[in-house]
Amino acid sequence: MIALGWLKEGDNSFGSAEDCRVPITGKAPAHIAVVRLEKGALRLLPPAGGFPKDLLVDGQPAKEQVLFADDADKPSKLAIGTLTIIVIHRDDQFALRIKDLQAPTRFGFHGLRWYPPNANYRVHAHWIPYNPPKVLDIPTVLGTTTHLPAPGAAQFTLDGQVVRLEPVLEGPESTEFFFILRDATSKTMTYGAGRFLYTELPDHGVTQPGKVWLDFNRLVNPPCAFTAYATCPLPPPQNRLSVPIPAGERRYHD
Repeated sequence: MIALGWLKEGDNSFGSAEDCRVPITGKAPAHIAVVRLEKGALRLLPPAGGFPKDLLVDGQPAKEQVLFADDADKPSKLAIGTLTIIVIHRDDQFALRIKDLQAPTRFGFHGLRWYPPNANYRVHAHWIPYNPPKVLDIPTVLGTTTHLPAPGAAQFTLDGQVVRLEPVLEGPESTEFFFILRDATSKTMTYGAGRFLYTELPDHGVTQPGKVWLDFNRLVNPPCAFTAYATCPLPPPQNRLSVPIPAGERRYHD
């Protein structure tokens, strides 16, 4: 990603020109297009000189039309040259996310680093359901707060300490848990803001006591570990652990 521009109500121009609401550095036309935001509805409009001839929307030449954000069934995808542009919807805000196939961060990528697999960090946790589920306030790197349901807690013992983590469900049809956590290694060896872990649902279902496997060897860095243009959730206070978990993906930048 090379840019993330938040949209205001009204017309939002984007391109490489300095007067654009969402400026794009690098090889981009001065004025690509305008996104009009009106009460949550999005519309693509041409700039003063018309759409660039090579601007495509969902593979077709650009025209004045409705746009759909990334939480829609069929989100709109704009493309021009090596650039890809989508509208993202986060909480009550919309933004343009711009990616470039020739971005220096892509060509300068130097690979991921992982701890060696360790069976001690694959734990069979007790699943303690909440009836009714809680709603967690999940902070984000944007300074906003997302509200997601937490159907219960996973409790286990690690290095002699009892540990309790609360996962969330990302949507009503979710078939896996999403754990957002940080541990003592975040200060030194892993990404400071925290890491993500996806797991299967408990053996007796979400609403019944049971067991759930947590394989911390599968801990991964969030997108914000690699770019300043991500919109990552952060661990809630109860998922910020004092115990180290030296497993999974390590810090990308030294």
